[in-house]
Formats: sequence, C-alpha cells, structure tokens
Amino acid sequence: MYFKAPKSNSEIIWTKHAVDKMRQYGLSENCLKRLLNRSKRQEQGIAPNTIALMMPTGGRRPTEIWLMYQLIDGRKKIITAWRYPGASKPKSLPIPQEIIQELGNVVKF
Repeated sequence: MYFKAPKSNSEIIWTKHAVDKMRQYGLSENCLKRLLNRSKRQEQGIAPNTIALMMPTGGRRPTEIWLMYQLIDGRKKIITAWRYPGASKPKSLPIPQEIIQELGNVVKF
C-alpha cells in the first residue's frame, strides 16, 4: 500500500511522529481531518495543553481512532494519532460538591 505523507498548511501542522503513526496504523490524512471536524468524543489530552478526539469505527471488530492535537497561534498541531482496539470508557470528571448540592436542590437523586 502506498502512503502519501500530509503537508502542513495554514490550518494544520503535521508532526513527524503523527505521520509515522498514520503509516503504522493505516490512517489517511482525510480520515484524521474528518476526525477533527466530526469527533464523537473530546477529552483533555494527557500531555499539557492538548486535546484528544475520538471517532469509533464499525466492523466485526470495532475500534476507535484517536487524535491528539494542540492549538498554536490559531493552527492545529497534530501531535499523534492511534487506533485503539475495542471501546474505551470516557474519563470521569470530578464534580465539585457545590454543584452537587445545587443539583440536589433542583433534582432529587
């Protein structure tokens, strides 16, 4: 299979690491651009000041495609991309006690 490396432009910066991972997992530039525009889930990335996006893929063995990027001067710097086997659980965000109390006054648990 022939792999064409993406070129950086005025909107997206591709890192060498991301291009290597695209080649490793068989991900195309269009697939990752589609993920940027139509992600199913967005979480805070594990690296500082990064955003992680997820899009599920169908098939007999469902997987998820993940993309981690960072905003730099209005451009999206694609740091890495990977294919996760199976389905991951969303990160649970801790809810402050004040918010729980406010919700308790409005909604009965």
